Amino acid sequence: MESLKVAFFCWESMYAERVGGLASAATNLAENMAKSHEVHFFTRGWMPDQTINNVSYHYCQPQGCNTVQYCEDMSNQMVNQFHQFDRKEKFDILHFHDWHAVQALHRLQQRDTILTYHSTEYGRNGNQYGDWWEYREISGKEWYGGLIAKRVTAVSSILKNEVMNLYNIPDWKCDVVPNGVVPQQYRAEIDPGEVKRAYGIHPYAPLILFVGRLVYQKGPDLFIEALRKVCRERWDAKVIVAGDGGMRQYLQERARDLPVNFVGYIPDSEYVRLLNACNLVVIPSRNEPFGLVLLEAWSAEKPVVASNVGGLSENIDSFMNGIKADPTPDSLAWGIRSMINEPWNAEVLGRRGRGKVDRMFQWNPVASRMADTYARAVS
Repeated sequence: MESLKVAFFCWESMYAERVGGLASAATNLAENMAKSHEVHFFTRGWMPDQTINNVSYHYCQPQGCNTVQYCEDMSNQMVNQFHQFDRKEKFDILHFHDWHAVQALHRLQQRDTILTYHSTEYGRNGNQYGDWWEYREISGKEWYGGLIAKRVTAVSSILKNEVMNLYNIPDWKCDVVPNGVVPQQYRAEIDPGEVKRAYGIHPYAPLILFVGRLVYQKGPDLFIEALRKVCRERWDAKVIVAGDGGMRQYLQERARDLPVNFVGYIPDSEYVRLLNACNLVVIPSRNEPFGLVLLEAWSAEKPVVASNVGGLSENIDSFMNGIKADPTPDSLAWGIRSMINEPWNAEVLGRRGRGKVDRMFQWNPVASRMADTYARAVS
């Protein structure tokens, strides 16, 4: 494919405003596309424009009294910046990520456009906020973006089916392009015992790690109730919960009698240390369109117990490279016990997970699949 001029529109990136896994997914995709194409990344930030790994980052500073107004202001600022770099040599592909930049997609809909769904508002919140105006606004933007984009991608087959059913997107218009990972960023030679001691944990104690936002979608409450069952049999098990969110205070109250350390947000360097020191990673999500934590855990050769939902269900081969459990405390507790009671088997599953990462989830082949979607959009 000949070299293209590509514009990314995304409300977060690795080098400025970073909220969740979208930052890593969009940034790594942009940098891999930049190996063959000219890529400009329009996003939020408070620093001057800069070029990193051949990607030109352009920052805006939106304002708004709620999330919807904030993202509309962000979109309009992005479009104004876009026009500055579109005058001499036109962009070939405009690639939008999630609903945040749909107002920009609306203004630029006559161009060759791609919308990537990394998740949906329904998936994030289910029906619990169905009557909340912001829920309806965001869902409406997701529908409208899928309607006007020239092509659509989803990060898993399950998410593709979800957006097709929710927003009536035809099958021919939607491609599955998974996320990738840079595995060497998550594998580190460390002394696990030393890391455990830093958190007051005995070097031989099984350490269970949860990493993610403490919100309903990610199932941290299911995890805490599962631990209650696990700790009745395994008094030596210790738990670290890394991340923050609206459920934190509630979870801390529920876990007062459990060996759980809530460490909040941690820097990437500490995350890598904990990831390589732990004995098990648990991903108890109620909904998970893809699940980057899975690839990060596998990159560190760590065994995983995950809910049998979404991209987790799609990517894990149960009892081959992880254990899939129902998103219930009883089922998650069964999976956790199965792993920590047979550590030799758990280690094998972790190594097999790394093998699957190396075969299927490196960024180069993922970027190649996205390039195929670009080719369909401009044809």
